[in-house]
Amino acid sequence: MGKIEKAVRLVVAMIFVILNLTQITSGIFSFALLIFAIIFAITSYISFCPLYLAFRINTLEKPKE
Repeated sequence: MGKIEKAVRLVVAMIFVILNLTQITSGIFSFALLIFAIIFAITSYISFCPLYLAFRINTLEKPKE
């Protein structure tokens, strides 16, 4: 997982949490957003997304020669 994607995931997670805390979302949708926020934060922290392995996606920047 590249640096840009990690940052995007953290920003999206923060937005989801803010939407929940300000009660803009409610009910099951709000709960789902919190679950996604937790998943995004964890995958960003560990720099690994299990779905990427299944779909063979690589967002890591290639080293410059």
